[in-house]
Amino acid sequence: MNNLDRQYKSLLQDILDNGVEKNTRNGKVLSVFGRSIRYKFKDGKFPLLTTKKMHFKSITTELLWFLRGDTSIKYLLDNDCNIWTGDAYKNYCKKVIREKEIVRYLKSYSTDTDGVPTIELYSKDEFIERVKTDDEFAKKWASLGKIYGFQWRSWGKDSKQVQNEDGNKVYHITTTGIDQISELIRLLKETPDSRRLLVSAWNASDLPHQVLPPCHYGFQVYTRELSLEERLIIADKFNPLIREDCLTKTHHPDETEELKLQYRHEWLDSLGPNVVPQRRAISLMWSQRSCDLPLGIPTNIMSYALLLMMIAKQVNMVPDELIGNLGDCHIYLNQIDGVKEQLTREPYELPTVKLSDRIVNDLSEYTLNDIVLENYRCHPKIYFPLSN
Repeated sequence: MNNLDRQYKSLLQDILDNGVEKNTRNGKVLSVFGRSIRYKFKDGKFPLLTTKKMHFKSITTELLWFLRGDTSIKYLLDNDCNIWTGDAYKNYCKKVIREKEIVRYLKSYSTDTDGVPTIELYSKDEFIERVKTDDEFAKKWASLGKIYGFQWRSWGKDSKQVQNEDGNKVYHITTTGIDQISELIRLLKETPDSRRLLVSAWNASDLPHQVLPPCHYGFQVYTRELSLEERLIIADKFNPLIREDCLTKTHHPDETEELKLQYRHEWLDSLGPNVVPQRRAISLMWSQRSCDLPLGIPTNIMSYALLLMMIAKQVNMVPDELIGNLGDCHIYLNQIDGVKEQLTREPYELPTVKLSDRIVNDLSEYTLNDIVLENYRCHPKIYFPLSN
């Protein structure tokens, strides 16, 4: 059994065995608190569950959306991704009645002889079509507020109107936000041993401006120097002769072991990053307050693994370890049958994911064509109800 599916199934069984039943805002759950999951990158394998079919394209699209700093579901819908559609539609149904110009956002509106209004909202499918085809409607209802993409790329950005003292003129003032992703890349290149390599999505002042507070609310990266043997193992994949050359090409037999090690690292450096990456490995640890084990966590594992690969390529390091710190881990009661089915399934070997050799100046420049999933063998999809 691959280690990823083994850990994941163990977490599911833990909740079934030890979870307490709780009433939540959107249904009853079995819940435990404070768990973790770890995955070590090796042999080119990628952490994508095999005990049920995962929708790789949709999860990748969502990550690219975050990295663009986008918060409108129009980009997602245009790329056949419906991960956030339910949240946007729920927000529309909840708030449209409060609008001053309500008629323009409704499917129909009429009044009887006594002036009592009868309104009809767009169905979910009709809502999707309006977002895709009506820019004004999309501007009003496709936005999810200051969620992940905004916080990752524009933390603290604000726009407000200010009148001058006599009230005759209105000025629009925009506060420049902080691009946490670009800042992370800069710090990794300049100070890779820093303990401040963090990106946060939990901005308390912006919680009222989000359709849903962030579930995975922050991540931290950590780098370390690779040993000579680790670098040679990587080099072996390109050319087995590199190892022999590296170990025999020392400057003088009387040199100290320390100098030999230094020269060998420098010799590997001279081959260039396309053969042997630079001397560091990079790990990522994300923290999550609310963890829907059947639906959300498999997506989060894949998404942060892919993000780690992108960051590693951008700073010429090697992906090392992915760690999830999980808070409230739960299974909805209406998901239990699907969970029990998944627990009976024997995992397959993990797939591989390859990033294109295209050089990008910013992670937001990646496209779906730059990310290729290979050798993914999995069990059929399991339907789990989504609780928005």
